[in-house]
Amino acid sequence: MSTDHAGDLYGEMFLVEQGAVSAPRRRLEEWKLLWPGLAICGIASIAAAWLSEHYGAPIILMGLLIGLSLNFVTSEVRTHPGLDFVSKACLRWGIVVLGTQVTIAQIGDLGPVPFLALLTVMAAAMGTALLVARLNGASTAIGLLAGGATAICGASAALALFGVLGPKRVSQAQFALTLVVISLASALAMSFYPPLAGLLHLDDRQAGFLIGASIHDVAQAIGGGYAYSDVAGSYATIVKLSRVALLAPVVAIVSVMVADEDAAGRHWIRKLAMPWFITLFLAVVVVNSLVTVPQVVVHGTLTLSKALLLLAVTATAMRSRLDLVMQMGWRAAMPVVAATLASLVVACAFSMLIL
Repeated sequence: MSTDHAGDLYGEMFLVEQGAVSAPRRRLEEWKLLWPGLAICGIASIAAAWLSEHYGAPIILMGLLIGLSLNFVTSEVRTHPGLDFVSKACLRWGIVVLGTQVTIAQIGDLGPVPFLALLTVMAAAMGTALLVARLNGASTAIGLLAGGATAICGASAALALFGVLGPKRVSQAQFALTLVVISLASALAMSFYPPLAGLLHLDDRQAGFLIGASIHDVAQAIGGGYAYSDVAGSYATIVKLSRVALLAPVVAIVSVMVADEDAAGRHWIRKLAMPWFITLFLAVVVVNSLVTVPQVVVHGTLTLSKALLLLAVTATAMRSRLDLVMQMGWRAAMPVVAATLASLVVACAFSMLIL
């Protein structure tokens, strides 16, 4: 670099530090930093959406696999700011927008007995994941991530929980592996759970509960329900969205459980404070419950939420080291596998016994 160019660069840095550069100029410079990562993540997400639409594969799974296959792009340092921005900002706003799909009335329509049964299924998934993680010598945080993702809504819940747990408690490789196993389990469940409900001679309502209470991803749970029957699909939707509505309290509980030691002296009310995006998620659910939203808006926000979460998953996969994921072995996947089986068994039992 020439002396003149070095002097110009130093001068611009000095002006930025002194606040002499205008706000539009600063924003332009920020976007220039983000652009490489945003561009590569956007292209990969479009490719994942295309594959999902043309081959029927789960869109989140496609985003994960493409992101992992492109993780070599992170060797270029210029991509880091954009990928970090997407993995955090798109995650948080995707969770917020997801609240437009849930109303308090939907939970009320479920009824007290099915709702208690659903809570038991979720508790079984969480407890099993924590137990298996402990038996494998993994941390409690890994068990909470696997159990919460399985119990609530798959990749969306995993992203929200990872936002609370952070990379200090759960490595990027462990998180990427959890996302992959969750997505694969959800895709397999959508194919096998409806025939299983038929083999068990469940009626439409029972099948809807089984599918809605045990399949992780929202789209796969609803699709699996409608694959059985229209009535089962409607009931599976209610059950699944009731699980989604419980995202906020579960994330709040996890955030309290893993509070930093240096926060031990804070007032208990501040310890209960939820992350801002979970608070907004709850606010959107309340507004959506009080105001009748046109269906076109509901469908539009669902698409927006899926797009934001797809971008977040793809960016997270790109930032993961594939060599570390491969080295982790099958034991690292066992908390998710065990939690999936536990939720299936308990959901089957409740479907046949009390519904």
